[in-house]
Amino acid sequence: MALVPSRSLTSDVGRTLSGPPAGPHKARPTCATVGRVIITLAIALALAAIDTRAAASRIISIIPATTEMLFAMGAGDRLIAAGTYDHYPPEVERLPRVGALIDPNIERILALRPDLVVMYSTQTELKSQLDRAKIPFYSYTHKGLPDIPETIRSLGARVGVEAAANALAAQIERQLADIRSRVARRPRPKTLLVFGRERGSLRNIDASGGLGFLHDMLETAGGADVLGDIRRQSVTMTTEMVLSRAPDVIIELQYGRSDPTAETDLRVWDALASVPAVRNRRVYLLQGDEFVVPGPRIVLATERFARTLHPEAW
Repeated sequence: MALVPSRSLTSDVGRTLSGPPAGPHKARPTCATVGRVIITLAIALALAAIDTRAAASRIISIIPATTEMLFAMGAGDRLIAAGTYDHYPPEVERLPRVGALIDPNIERILALRPDLVVMYSTQTELKSQLDRAKIPFYSYTHKGLPDIPETIRSLGARVGVEAAANALAAQIERQLADIRSRVARRPRPKTLLVFGRERGSLRNIDASGGLGFLHDMLETAGGADVLGDIRRQSVTMTTEMVLSRAPDVIIELQYGRSDPTAETDLRVWDALASVPAVRNRRVYLLQGDEFVVPGPRIVLATERFARTLHPEAW
């Protein structure tokens, strides 16, 4: 939306730049005067732009993490649509869906006439369409644990709830520091964090590597990531690799729909009886979307890791 200075401002500037009414004794404006007026106009336009950016009231968020952030900072009532996989908090279920990372419904997004779209930074086609339609957007990048409070601060400032967002971010940082402090002097068991494998077998094991918020949460919770030396967010493992890494603890994550048979399925690990985690019965299943959504619930997820690794600390 174009920014139009007020009539009084433009007319005042116009009079100053053109000088006062002609007369035999009237002085022309100096360069310094003109410069001050130009600076004043630039500041006024900048402030108007800030006000416009902060007034987002028809927001679409297609990212589960940012949708949770917006609700947690008190801006959930400004959402007019959400992504396919956005399910928390429960209030989000009332919103229409507009696709996700690989299948955004661009036609529907444009038809809803949002004044801000929160999207992944990699969605270049959606970004181009929004640019053409002159619809503002906020680009989200998936990073590590310390970046989550910073994203909350940045997003809150963008939608005009900066104070609430700053308070939320600071609270998350304090709570994570409390967990870190509670487990600081305890032994750090070598931990394998698994977030996927072929059902009923130990094939195609997907585990957390040494990058990303899952790795960061595990380390904050007092574990030593057994794949921490592999600088990737995801590592596909064979059973031979599990044997060679010899984790003290294995944690499997399950998200989405709850599966009552998941605990039984953990018995497939019994095939690796020489692995310390299996031998000492330290193979655990943790269920919940909070483990895979890097939003405000990371505190809950990190504490659940810590309670699993160091139950004696609680």
